Amino acid sequence: MYGAPALKLRGKLLACMASRKSAEPGSLVVRIDFDQRDALLADDPRTYYITSHYQDYASVLVRLHLIERDALRDLLQSAWRFVSADQSKRRRRSREV
Repeated sequence: MYGAPALKLRGKLLACMASRKSAEPGSLVVRIDFDQRDALLADDPRTYYITSHYQDYASVLVRLHLIERDALRDLLQSAWRFVSADQSKRRRRSREV
């Protein structure tokens, strides 16, 4: 994704290394819904953060050196569910047209 390593599901972004200058080095961008992002930011602002660039995107930035392995696994599973649900909605809409 823009020259950075990325994980995708059927061509749709799940997560990638943050390449924007506004993000801290060693950060991962993970796609999740806004409610989950808000909860992560409130619960652990040391590990999870957002910059103005990502404010309008359904994603969160993760400081990889601070996140526990199990928490990262759970976060990536949430990203998979979020992206796959979004793809299902789009397929349904395209069939309705």
